[in-house]
Amino acid sequence: MATAEIYTASDSLRKNSSSIWRNSGTEVFSRTSGDEDDEEALKWAALEKLPTYNRLRKGLLMGSEGEATEVDIHNLGLQERKNLVERLVKIADEDNEKFLLKLKNRIDRVGIDLPEIEVRFEHLTIDAEAYVGSRALPSFINSAFNQIEDILNTLRILPSRKKKFTILHDVSGIIKPRRMTLLLGPPSSGKTTLLLALSGKLDSSLKVMGRVTYNGHGMNEFVPQRTAAYISQLDTHIGEMTVRETLAFSARCQGVGDRYDMLAELSRREKSANIKPDPDIDVFMKAVAAEGQKENVITDYTLKILGLEICADTMVGDEMVRGISGGQRKRVTTGEMLVGPSKALFMDEISTGLDSSTTYQIVNSLRQTIHIFKGTALISLLQPAPETYDLFDDIILLSDSQIVYQGPREDVLNFFESMGFRCPERKGVADFLQEVTSRKDQEQYWIRKDELYSFVTVKEFAEAFQSFHIGRKLGDELATPFDKTKSHPAALKTEKYGVRKKELLDACIAREYLLMKRNSFIYIFKLTQLTIMAVIGMTIFLRTEMHKNTTEDGNIYTGALFFTVITVMFNGMSELAMTIVKLPVLYKQRGLLFYPAWAYALPSWFLKIPITFVEVGVWVFITYYVIGFDPNVGRLFRQYLLLLLLNQAASSLFRSIAAASRNMIVANTFGTFALLLLFALGGFVLSRENIKKWWIWVYWSSPLMYAQNAIVVNEFLGKSWSKNASTTSTESLGVAVLKSRGFFTEAYWCWIGAGALLGFIFVFNFFYTVALTYLNPFEKPQAVRTEEFDNAKTGGKIELSSHRKGSIDQTASTKRGGEIGRSISSTFSYVKAEGIAEANHNKKKGMVLPFQPHSIIFDDIRYSVDMPEEMKSQGVLEDRLELLKEVSGAFRPGVLTALMGVSGAGKTTLMDVLAGRKTGGYIEGNISISGYPKKQETFARISGYCEQNDIHSPHVTIHESLLYSAWLRLSPDVDAETRMMFIEEVMELMELTPLRDALVGLPGVNGLSTEQRKRLTIAVELVANPSIIFMDEPTSGLDARAAAIVMRTVRNTVDTGRTVVCTIHQPSIDIFEAFDELLLMKRGGQEIYVGPLGRHSSHLIKYFEGIDGVSKIKDGYNPATWMLEVTTSAQELILGVDFTEIYKNSDLYR
Repeated sequence: MATAEIYTASDSLRKNSSSIWRNSGTEVFSRTSGDEDDEEALKWAALEKLPTYNRLRKGLLMGSEGEATEVDIHNLGLQERKNLVERLVKIADEDNEKFLLKLKNRIDRVGIDLPEIEVRFEHLTIDAEAYVGSRALPSFINSAFNQIEDILNTLRILPSRKKKFTILHDVSGIIKPRRMTLLLGPPSSGKTTLLLALSGKLDSSLKVMGRVTYNGHGMNEFVPQRTAAYISQLDTHIGEMTVRETLAFSARCQGVGDRYDMLAELSRREKSANIKPDPDIDVFMKAVAAEGQKENVITDYTLKILGLEICADTMVGDEMVRGISGGQRKRVTTGEMLVGPSKALFMDEISTGLDSSTTYQIVNSLRQTIHIFKGTALISLLQPAPETYDLFDDIILLSDSQIVYQGPREDVLNFFESMGFRCPERKGVADFLQEVTSRKDQEQYWIRKDELYSFVTVKEFAEAFQSFHIGRKLGDELATPFDKTKSHPAALKTEKYGVRKKELLDACIAREYLLMKRNSFIYIFKLTQLTIMAVIGMTIFLRTEMHKNTTEDGNIYTGALFFTVITVMFNGMSELAMTIVKLPVLYKQRGLLFYPAWAYALPSWFLKIPITFVEVGVWVFITYYVIGFDPNVGRLFRQYLLLLLLNQAASSLFRSIAAASRNMIVANTFGTFALLLLFALGGFVLSRENIKKWWIWVYWSSPLMYAQNAIVVNEFLGKSWSKNASTTSTESLGVAVLKSRGFFTEAYWCWIGAGALLGFIFVFNFFYTVALTYLNPFEKPQAVRTEEFDNAKTGGKIELSSHRKGSIDQTASTKRGGEIGRSISSTFSYVKAEGIAEANHNKKKGMVLPFQPHSIIFDDIRYSVDMPEEMKSQGVLEDRLELLKEVSGAFRPGVLTALMGVSGAGKTTLMDVLAGRKTGGYIEGNISISGYPKKQETFARISGYCEQNDIHSPHVTIHESLLYSAWLRLSPDVDAETRMMFIEEVMELMELTPLRDALVGLPGVNGLSTEQRKRLTIAVELVANPSIIFMDEPTSGLDARAAAIVMRTVRNTVDTGRTVVCTIHQPSIDIFEAFDELLLMKRGGQEIYVGPLGRHSSHLIKYFEGIDGVSKIKDGYNPATWMLEVTTSAQELILGVDFTEIYKNSDLYR
């Protein structure tokens, strides 16, 4: 077919889809004016003459000196893409809006209308069931009873003992396009469930009533998972991939959506109107619309907007692989969905671990995109700073499963003032909204002093909102159905996947190959292990010690063959762990419709085949002739073939077991059991005649049996075993050996075994694919409630005498990935613990176990690591990457110090260096403890470190966790009674006494809430009786109220005389000013302020306002947010200053 015919055919394939953009607006015909470069004009004219398909693949890329170069969009290199994005968006927070307006202007001037999505939910009620009290604990007995009860419930023999509770109750509302909507609410109010419901990702076990529509269409009329993007609060990624690779894979799987069709129509209209677009804008739009690219320029743009360029080529990392920071990982989770073409965004707690300035920049970029390109966004944030809060157009306030307010941001305070509540001046509005419905916090906001305060319930707030003018207007809008005819044809997606299935398979193959290279150590280790085993085997069964004269000699050779078979079989067991560790990412991406399960399963199978060839080859070619098997080369290669098939069958078996088990413990248990059955009933340990008839089915279904029979037939029917078994027998020695062990003697069994093993390979991989397709994660989220909570909800035991009866804050809720499952009602814990907190406030406790207060002083700390190979490949010449540069300071006893800075500034790195937790890299500088040089062995016994991730054993209680930690870490001379008293003191200090018997549980599944886990993490370190405690983001992932509780317990710790240092993100004014001193760092690992905060942060404000060009802080503005905003790299460029140099020359430093 001629080239022109190919283009014509390609255009015809697009005709139907691109026609949805025709007549969507009035075509505008205009001509450009002004002087143009002749050469550039000629090149553009040549491009315009190309057929549409080819024209969309070509562009004019501007060089550094303004010259235009014709490029193939599909072949843009990394540096070309980075340069293009850099020219378009030099500084993200300043240039992004200008860039987006240029894109929109190009679309508008030819009259193309962009699709919009309006999401409505009407009378939405979601219920879940939960066990109550001791029955909720995941013990062996409870698990067994629950399984039996579920079966009886299904058969309708026994009624369910689970109790129903409501997550969302009769909520209605509208998420409008071109408006940013903020979702607020106290913990466990149902925010995540609402986001999941609107994005079409609710768990099937929940009972849902009501209706959710997109542009008037029900969820069954389109594919919601592709129409809308749900961004989870859980950061689930493959640790061995870099940030750029993670986003590029996501972009490749999600495809370009309708960008190509829109661009084709845009190009047609521009050509008709003789309009010449900006070359850079043209190349960018063509690049983001180009299908089938391994790396799309949208990835580079997203990295720029999210501030991830600095770590673009760094491994994401996980619990076992060191990688990017927690805040950067959270941005990767956001970017993973932003690179896709979805028009509606449902974002769950995207600011966890981010500083307020980074959060502001990201939300502002989203706001610009939503407003300019008519997007739809509902975003849940925990502790939004006032300036971030002001970026939103609408507010939805959820509390106790009901919507308290939904409408414009400007009217929310008016609504609560009409109810008698006002937000104080030095209080963030978002914090006020999350606390005003709480029974504990509500009274402080009451402004009607002439009226006696009484608690206003959530139900009363919700009813009052219906009569408020905003509520009435919302009701009127919901009463008018959406006109489906006004829905843009490109708004809703009806295809299940974003690109062709072949492209999805190619993407999964490329990723699996990359991961195999990254995990090459595993395969090298397996090969080394197999080599060592081969050497051991050949020396045990050395041919000089083995003869071929009697059946007893044959039995020894049979043992050698069995040793060969089980070694090769065992070699496949590593697939168990390697499969399970990647399942969470599979379940996430499968749910997001990135790819079908078979596209994941096939590469994980056939890409391992070459490795099998090498591993089996090493074994066979080392052992075969040394052991003395039949020297015929044909039999050598038949043995090689059989062991190849056996290794593949074993690997496939363990992969299928892992996919079905979905849990490491369960998989190892079943994997070991399967091996036991195969070995015992495979025909060697017990011969076929000795296996009982009720177990003979295992013998015939065992791949080991077919491998064992085939390999012994291959050996013993060879010439070296052809001599007569005895002088009185005519049968060969080899046949006699086979008969003596119950093996088959026919030669064709060699090929039967090969065929059977090949069949097992396909069967096991089929079951592996089926398991990946249909099974969900093993740890199914399950809500758990205490009896105390349940009684309180039904008007039982707990009474609060000063309040009238009303609804109690619901803390046991349901989340699919985190909403189904909080076990302990923190509401009542707060009530009980309040007396303890008041008694201990600002009072140094006389602890049972004494400790020696210590200070830590550090001077000119430098920390660097070897330059990553990815960065070297891009032209970086330095051998080391410096992460900390000349950092100095001191942390003192009884002083609470905040360690702050933008994400990636090196806060956690500095704490790790000071705590001695950095095992790699190069550390320079001096660290002293109370004037003495630091010795890590001694320092480890007087220090504690609370990690950002709350890692605990899930199946023990809080008291048991602390008891175990104390046993291991306290000095042996501490007697049992003193130890128990000290644990009780720590629980009281951390306000955990009411929760002492609460099960810890799994995050997002069951057990403690996030805030309670944070307090437990601190308590686990405190029972070691340290003098110095490092805390990495103790308030990360908490709303303002929970963060205040954690910080109160941190202050309790400081008041005992200990040295406490915390890294912290997005603190509210109250939390920030609870600190005594601040160490502020900027990106690049340099300090820019070390000193006291002062009352209302006066010292900090005075210092920075004293620098020429720094803007003054506004009244009521959060000093923490202001401080980060005025010290960004962009501000340094604008002001022409280096804040580090200013600090080094200040009185504070001297």
